[in-house]
Amino acid sequence: MSQSLPAYLLLSAFLFGAGIFGVLSRKNIIAVLISLELILNAANLNFVAFGHFTQADAARSQIIAMFVIATAAGEICVALSVVILFFRKTRSVLIDDARELKG
Repeated sequence: MSQSLPAYLLLSAFLFGAGIFGVLSRKNIIAVLISLELILNAANLNFVAFGHFTQADAARSQIIAMFVIATAAGEICVALSVVILFFRKTRSVLIDDARELKG
């Protein structure tokens, strides 16, 4: 596959589709978080690819991608701490068991 914009967009679409499939089909909270990271990585790939192929200054898109990576790192830290607390309470990381926490 050549290094062209459509090639990167195709790869990004595949990553995004795999992430959406993972979020919708997984019952394990950690697997859902990994799938969310795939979605964010697909968005980052789009930012960098469009920046490389359309702008004279590709640094702007790379800076946006770095902000997305930093936000994803913070999101995963908070989410994993919630998952650890949930596991301590229920001894499970399944999404179905989280419904018992309502009320």
